Amino acid sequence: MTTDVQTAGLPVTVSFTRRADPSQLAEMTAWTRAGLQMAEGFPGFLGAGWVRPRQDSDEWHMLCRFADQASLAAWEDSPQRQWWLRSAQGLAEVTRTERRTGIEGWFDAPVVSESAAPAPPVPPRWKQAVTIWSVFFPLNLLATVTLGHLLADWFVVWRVMVTTLVLTPLMTYLLLPWVTRRAEWWLHGRRWRDRHRRA
Repeated sequence: MTTDVQTAGLPVTVSFTRRADPSQLAEMTAWTRAGLQMAEGFPGFLGAGWVRPRQDSDEWHMLCRFADQASLAAWEDSPQRQWWLRSAQGLAEVTRTERRTGIEGWFDAPVVSESAAPAPPVPPRWKQAVTIWSVFFPLNLLATVTLGHLLADWFVVWRVMVTTLVLTPLMTYLLLPWVTRRAEWWLHGRRWRDRHRRA
């Protein structure tokens, strides 16, 4: 119960893996896009995406992010989502579902897991900090060089507000996920030559 209270107001990310026949690429692509587009219309929706490990893979990894547990629950319990899930019967099989909270949702062990396969260990805090800094430093430097000149005459509060409004979504939804995917081997203590192997 303590964990629920502590995480209730934090953004929460749900990721789920589906397995489908690679020959049904067009059907899976259409189904996935329809579901993520449907999620966009729900209050608290913060972003979504999907990826396949490689072209001939039968796995589809999908991710949705909501402002808090309540908005996620509203989406999960909605008739629209239930209809969408039913429409994939015979097309896709669920293999894993995970929920993660806060910015560390990109790193931490899942809060909820419905998979027989064990989740990879949580990276050390110092590796998480280095990964975040490796994104924040060049992004902040670029903003200082570009936005800094444009906003030089603005009151400092407005300058900081505009800068953070621009940088936060870029970091959270684009650059941090991109960097963590490529540094996954290092975050979980594998060698460079083993980087494509799963933990």
